[in-house]
Amino acid sequence: MALSQLPKFTHCPPSLYNTHINLPLLTKLKLPTLTRLKSTLTTTEPIPITEAHNFLTPREETQTQFSIDKLFIPPDTEVSINENSGLSARILKGSNIVLSKYARDARVVQAEFIKSSVKTEDCPSDGLPEFALVGRSNVGKSSLLNSLVRRKKLALTSKKPGKTQCINHFKVNDSWYLVDLPGYGYASAPQELRTDWNKFTKDYFLSRSTLVSVFLLIDASIPAKKIDLEYASWLGQNQVPMTLIFTKCDKRKKKRNGGKRPEENVNEFQELIRGFFETAPPWIMTSGVTNQGRDEMLLHMAQLRNYWLKH
Repeated sequence: MALSQLPKFTHCPPSLYNTHINLPLLTKLKLPTLTRLKSTLTTTEPIPITEAHNFLTPREETQTQFSIDKLFIPPDTEVSINENSGLSARILKGSNIVLSKYARDARVVQAEFIKSSVKTEDCPSDGLPEFALVGRSNVGKSSLLNSLVRRKKLALTSKKPGKTQCINHFKVNDSWYLVDLPGYGYASAPQELRTDWNKFTKDYFLSRSTLVSVFLLIDASIPAKKIDLEYASWLGQNQVPMTLIFTKCDKRKKKRNGGKRPEENVNEFQELIRGFFETAPPWIMTSGVTNQGRDEMLLHMAQLRNYWLKH
């Protein structure tokens, strides 16, 4: 990941994310406050990834919706533009992510809760790659995690936002981790606890050598929030690889109440994030209710994970 005038972030291969930060726009940014715990359960049946034609964007849509500067192109992946046939790339549906040769072994066979940690040094030390999920409280993080493994209570959901207090590790296929991090932006949490959560999550991002990518969850049913933009830019400033995961894309706000469709909110967030990044970060539209984006997330994780393991 080539970032101008910033120190190397050693756990990420230099070419994993070709994201350049426009530093003058990122002054006086603070990591938002963080919040409390969810929890447990164990295995699931083998879950197949659906056929390729179901999770790839149709060629005609690819040519009209995407220009090459808006795509996330994984390393070791060639993309060309032909005047007659257009863009020669397979793009995951509901995303800007090009499918690469590393997108294999994506199916979930088993998932289990391993442990909760309040310090980075207490996290599992087996060296397996991991993906961290983080977002504002009540963004639908636990529902999405459960959707990924198709296990309703792997991460227990709560009607009260801000229940995740720890760094929660879930092992998938005995070979990699999903990590449930505290939600941020929940005002009812005591200030001293919010400060502690802020600190230990920062420490996790900056010192966890096995972290492949942070999946930053953004609620697509509402307009962009300043706190989400600040969080994204903080991750960029600190060279932490990031994928934007837009949640609640099944919800439709009524126009007469001033609401926008999820697609409109996603596009708006993309336009705002352009001011932070010279190259578009990867993003995926999802729903924990309909499982939209589930296969796409697993394939994206697989290609990042397999590249990380190789390099």
